[in-house]
Amino acid sequence: MTAESDKQQRHKKRMQARKEIVDTGIAQALEERGIVIVYTGDGKGKTTAAVGTVTRALGYGYKVVVGQFIKGVWECGEKNLLSQLPTDQYPLQWHEMGTDFTWETQDFEADKAAAIALWEKLKSALADDSVYLVVMDELTYALNYKWLDKTEVLEAIQSRPAEQSVIITGRGAKQYLMDIADTVTEMKSHKHAFENGISARKGVEW
Repeated sequence: MTAESDKQQRHKKRMQARKEIVDTGIAQALEERGIVIVYTGDGKGKTTAAVGTVTRALGYGYKVVVGQFIKGVWECGEKNLLSQLPTDQYPLQWHEMGTDFTWETQDFEADKAAAIALWEKLKSALADDSVYLVVMDELTYALNYKWLDKTEVLEAIQSRPAEQSVIITGRGAKQYLMDIADTVTEMKSHKHAFENGISARKGVEW
């Protein structure tokens, strides 16, 4: 046996073992239902990951509702594109708090009122069995700043229609959000251009 054929045989055995693991996992994943996904951490990419899932769901014609806490003043490239899609084919609702970052507004009561108004729209979506995916972008801030009632939010998520999935994003996700989630991903920052004085890039950062 040549060195090359031996290498090929070893690779084949590794892939066969890997396939058995994957096939076993697939065979055991028999439960069909919507899931809760949390994207948290101090790294970039949480909203980007959520919006990627939005486009995936829309690609199948599923109804999607997006609510963005904190954000809402800055232009958003993803929204610019997705809002141009014909809603009869790609049923998307995109809602925003409509205020700037809380360190810019410096008005707790106004921010809280805007957050509650947005939450009412999301709460309706969480009770609507025609909605396939609900994205609550930067929800962690709205909870951590105590703009929203934690118990009410958790109850709405947990009592949602069985086929509906939810994505929650934002830094500092508390354990109670992790506990109700089916999938939790933490984005970890190793380096960020902004820390080196590089301005946020249109079409890349926003």
